Amino acid sequence: MMNYTSELKKYMTSQYIYSAVRITLAIVVPSIILAYFGVLKEFVLFPLGTSLVGLTDQPGPFIRRRNSLLFAVICFFLVALVATLIKDFPPLIYIEIVFFGMFFSLIGVYGQRLAAVGSLSLVVLAIFINGHLNGDDIFLSLVTFLAGCFWFFVIFLIVTKIQPYKLAGQMIGENYLDLADYLLIKAKFYEKDADIDALFSQVISQQIKIKNLQEETRETVFKTRTIVNESTTESRLLMLMFLNSIDLHEKLMTSESDYKKVQQRFGDTDFLLSISKYLTLIAGELTSIGIAMQAGIKAKSIRNIDEELQLLFEEYFDLRNQKLSADYLEDFMILRQIMVRITDISEEIKTIYRAFSQDEKLAKSLSTGLDIKNFTPSQEKINFKVLRNNLSVESSHFRHAVRITLALVAGYFVSRLEFLGIGHSYWILITIIAIMRPAYSTTKDRNLLRLYGTFVGAVLAYIILYFITDSTLLFVILLVSMILCFSMLKWKYFWAVLFMTIYIFLTFNLLTPGNINVIFKDRILDTVIAGLVAFAVSYFVLPVWEHTQNLQLMQKAAKSNLEYFQVVMDSFKEEKIDPYFYKLKRKNAIINMANLSDNFQRMITDPKNQQKKLEIVHQFVNTSHLITAYTASLSQFSKTKKSYPEIDFENWNLKISAEIGKVIAHLSEEQTEGTVTPEKTITPEDAVEIMLENRKKEIEENEIYDRRDPGRITHLTELNNIRSLLYLIDDVSKEQIKILEKLKPQISQQS
Repeated sequence: MMNYTSELKKYMTSQYIYSAVRITLAIVVPSIILAYFGVLKEFVLFPLGTSLVGLTDQPGPFIRRRNSLLFAVICFFLVALVATLIKDFPPLIYIEIVFFGMFFSLIGVYGQRLAAVGSLSLVVLAIFINGHLNGDDIFLSLVTFLAGCFWFFVIFLIVTKIQPYKLAGQMIGENYLDLADYLLIKAKFYEKDADIDALFSQVISQQIKIKNLQEETRETVFKTRTIVNESTTESRLLMLMFLNSIDLHEKLMTSESDYKKVQQRFGDTDFLLSISKYLTLIAGELTSIGIAMQAGIKAKSIRNIDEELQLLFEEYFDLRNQKLSADYLEDFMILRQIMVRITDISEEIKTIYRAFSQDEKLAKSLSTGLDIKNFTPSQEKINFKVLRNNLSVESSHFRHAVRITLALVAGYFVSRLEFLGIGHSYWILITIIAIMRPAYSTTKDRNLLRLYGTFVGAVLAYIILYFITDSTLLFVILLVSMILCFSMLKWKYFWAVLFMTIYIFLTFNLLTPGNINVIFKDRILDTVIAGLVAFAVSYFVLPVWEHTQNLQLMQKAAKSNLEYFQVVMDSFKEEKIDPYFYKLKRKNAIINMANLSDNFQRMITDPKNQQKKLEIVHQFVNTSHLITAYTASLSQFSKTKKSYPEIDFENWNLKISAEIGKVIAHLSEEQTEGTVTPEKTITPEDAVEIMLENRKKEIEENEIYDRRDPGRITHLTELNNIRSLLYLIDDVSKEQIKILEKLKPQISQQS
């Protein structure tokens, strides 16, 4: 059951609502002052400029945010100036659309930050293209617009100076909230009649979400000098909290088990349900930590974790005493390992709470000698060569630029058709810009959400204006709608469009009362026209189908899984592994696996004829996830500093590396037919089987001891679980080879 209080706290302390309130106040306060002096209608370009620049502000390091905002102010003013000067020359307008459309779409090659500036520069073009907002004094209008743009930049400087750590804290808090949701999904695997396959898909989807947020947070935390280099307790604690969230993510991944087997063996007991309840409980603790991080306050433990864990262990020991037999021995070893992982997660949460106690020694003990460039997302440098290299139909950025430019030209042409009687033609262009994305699947989704959101929002706005005449109440609704719209733009697009439509209706009614019927008709008609244009261009003009990306992403996932597996296996050889090198390989494996999963999710929404080998790709995505998760589980044993001479790690490493290497060879079409495949000639010589047989004989002779020590785990249990994980990784790698045999024709076509 959803905890609505917790959900509300998540939202109210998030970066989204914080940013939305900042943008809204930056718009509304000057508007109130202008309205007080009765000149709001004449100076409406001021709040418009503020809102547009505010929307370009993306989370990230201060310097990048500052530079992109300044760049946005310059671009917006230049576009407004050019559009205003040539608004009376239709042939030049088409040339203007083509030039600005291509340029501002192509600057997306430099990252999401400039892509946002480019998109909103085109929105400025749409607004100024026919000069409907310019008054008699063109110079005054442009200066007003520039002042409004610069006003948000000033607000940004003031807020970041007052609260330099606020954004980083909110983003780290959001990481913990996502991990809590991940743990809640894991808890459902232990419920009775759990749909394992459906839950597995949810796990992969949540991995994508976690990966995307971690990448954004890395950039913010590692590339912000005040956080990385300042020796203040607060800055170092923020770094510590983020690094802990990454380690916790790995520990959550290590809880991967053969759930179907566990359910088959222990599903008739209540113990699995107790595990589910405990995981739900500590997910609540993570939620509390996340909310506290977002709010900038200290987190306090909701429940006594030690007591709850002790109760769970007592239940486990009772079950063990009742059911342990020679037949159940290996199953109880799996269950014991699950309890170890649950203990590890619990200890990690307790460590996080200790960090919240503002322990200065703990904070200052954190080394900041990280190789930052390896842990932050790569971003293209701002130089002309990068842009020039993308001037090719092979470039997805170029193809997107062509599509959006043609759509804008078509949209402008339609808006000039007099028989349609379109009163707010610029809405068509703005909607096209808002809908169209490089991927067809994303464009299609946004198209539908935009249409539904606009229609529902228009109906609600019409009802509000029909029944409510009190200006104060209408202003409050306008204010709330703006905040809700800005806070949901990045994650709830339907609701963002709905509230956007409401506040646009209320704004137009405020400026020109009595035009509600005209606005309603124009808004719906313009959205439908823009949707049709965007759909047609996205489908027919240089489309980029997701299946074309599969091969490259599968290669990256396989290679990074191999590197991650090898560094984990190396750590068993008592060789000193650089912890940052290990974390880099882990990061790459998780990111590449999530990128492949993300691409598959988008592929599902492509047209049926473009969903090439959908089921086979799905199987490869699932097996890639399993290899990453099982390797993460294996890594936990290598960190114990214990020795496991009974396991033939060298041959296991050779065998599995050869299997994954064969997967990579299949994907690269580097077949070596006719030669002996090395993995078939390698047989690891483990001593675990004999030890297991001896222990089973002891159990048959009733040598069972009721040792209730949660911290004790037998060496044989660890050995058996290590060997089981190695077998699982080997089996999944072999399964991938079989999958790729089915995919071979497509690989040949794409090579």
